[in-house]
Amino acid sequence: MGIPLLQTAKIGAYVLKQQIMRREKYPLVLMLEPLFRCNLACAGCGKIDYPAEILNQRLSVAEILEAVDECGAPVVTIAGGEPLLHKELPEAVEKIIQRGKFVYLCTNALLMEKKIDDYKPSPYFTWTVHLDGDKVHHDKSVCQDGVYEKAVSAIKLAKAKGFRVNINCTLFDGADPEAIAKFFDEVTALGLDGITVSPGYAYERAPDQQHFLNRTKTKTLFREIFKRGRGGKNWQFSQSTLFLDFLAGNQAYECTPWAMPCRNYFGWQRPCYLLGEGYAKTFTELMETTDWDSYGVGNYEKCSNCMVHSGFEGTAAKAALKNPLKLALLQMRGIETEKPMVADIPLDKARPAKFVFSAHVQQAMAKLKHEKPANQQKEIA
Repeated sequence: MGIPLLQTAKIGAYVLKQQIMRREKYPLVLMLEPLFRCNLACAGCGKIDYPAEILNQRLSVAEILEAVDECGAPVVTIAGGEPLLHKELPEAVEKIIQRGKFVYLCTNALLMEKKIDDYKPSPYFTWTVHLDGDKVHHDKSVCQDGVYEKAVSAIKLAKAKGFRVNINCTLFDGADPEAIAKFFDEVTALGLDGITVSPGYAYERAPDQQHFLNRTKTKTLFREIFKRGRGGKNWQFSQSTLFLDFLAGNQAYECTPWAMPCRNYFGWQRPCYLLGEGYAKTFTELMETTDWDSYGVGNYEKCSNCMVHSGFEGTAAKAALKNPLKLALLQMRGIETEKPMVADIPLDKARPAKFVFSAHVQQAMAKLKHEKPANQQKEIA
């Protein structure tokens, strides 16, 4: 099972509590970016395009724990940048787990073997290794040779030491369904505990703008992949089956960006982990002052092709709670790959895109220039 029973039970209880309290908007996963610095420069990444002064910044352990406590989500995904560059991360992870949170530590695995003994196996801790396909495809995706082999070696080491290990696979236009299905078979044979898969989001600052999927291509691609794995039943996914069904064009979900809020150096990112259009100082401010209705598929041009897990997993989780029988039948039968796809949300009334990336970067740079050197957090492992 891609999601452990303990985690399923705790998240289910959490969601049920929110429903009983009649909360319409609540977080499921805190997307934490303690730094933007990375030791790779992937062509499809829009997270590392910052001046060196900002890349040198990091969240302190106190800031990380404040975000975890303020948000209250049962799951914390630590991404970046490359989180293993953060010297104080082992301390932060330990203290997050002590709070009863499930931690997914995302890494490209280049430093994983070196850093692995800084962490302890736990049912609350999972390594999430970035792998976008087989050796040729992944190394091309991350723009560096040899990364795939290092990642596989690190996965084997982590499993030998008793850790839970997932992979995070992002797919782009041109992905071969047959090759991806074979890749899923191969990584499953490594003893993986789960696969997280998602179409790439069209970051406006990413170097490669030619290979992002539109919605139709996404649905077709995932149908072809699942078709080669008995409706996806051949593989363990660390995601809701209803979300995977959505990727295959069998559900027409609206985005729930508040379900996976993002905290990074700039603050709480509006409106979501993928789209930075301003920042709130606190989680409460994010939730109460963001104009949520102005974002999402059909509402905003930048969101038109998004089908990423950070936007729609929360929607799928709510759907599962409302109709557990539907979820159970889907898990038993597998994902439909032959019947007509459901009608999608119309895009013709979406408001035009605004480009505000430079504004918050300039504000941050101005702030850094006025800070004393002693207060600047520059130490990176």
